[in-house]
Amino acid sequence: MVKKQNVIIELENVGKHYEMGEEVVKALDGISIRVKKGDFVAIMGPSGSGKSTGMNLVGSLDLPTFGEIYLDNENISHLTESELAQVRGKKIGFIFQQFNLIPNLTAKENVMLPMLFQDKDKEEREEKAEELLNLVDLEDRMDHYPGQLSGGQQQRVAIARALSNEPEVLLADEPTGNLDSVTGERVMKFLDKLNQNGTTIIIVTHDVELGKKHAKTIYMVKDGNVDCLMKKINGKWKKEGKCEQ
Repeated sequence: MVKKQNVIIELENVGKHYEMGEEVVKALDGISIRVKKGDFVAIMGPSGSGKSTGMNLVGSLDLPTFGEIYLDNENISHLTESELAQVRGKKIGFIFQQFNLIPNLTAKENVMLPMLFQDKDKEEREEKAEELLNLVDLEDRMDHYPGQLSGGQQQRVAIARALSNEPEVLLADEPTGNLDSVTGERVMKFLDKLNQNGTTIIIVTHDVELGKKHAKTIYMVKDGNVDCLMKKINGKWKKEGKCEQ
């Protein structure tokens, strides 16, 4: 493959099919997505559109039934699960809608955990975790357990954890879905700041207004395909495909 400058993630005609008895469910059926370094991308669509499956493939959490996926120009479509885990552990940070914090670990220990799998020593893990929790204004909550934190505080721990291995890409699934509007806006402003400092951000959301407010590129997914592509150029949206928004 000829290297594509500034493209960090690319899906080329990717499909994901599931066998349900005698029926084949086509969650994705030939989707193509390109994410450039430093972009802020929103993958959007209604429930059942395929956007969550798309997130799993964009984030290297799953392998496609067909098509090719490239991460930093490396074809990862046919890697083993252990190989895939190593690649995404270094390149991609994840913020899950349900936070997915480990309840019997403190905030600091939750942030330290991903670094353990990248063989960083304990002193380095502790120093980095403290730095990140300071960054998200939780320096006074480091030794608290998830159950002792509010939803917004748990989300900020999840962001700090996602940043622990200094990923090039931060992928967030419905990042404001379990938060009140004020806390949600604070989280989005933090993602904006990270993006301004060079981190590539990908969010998966059903919220059109949130996508338009923060993203620079929007992929609208419908029935397992990209129905519409929108790019913000000089403050105005340029549309390609069946864009109704």
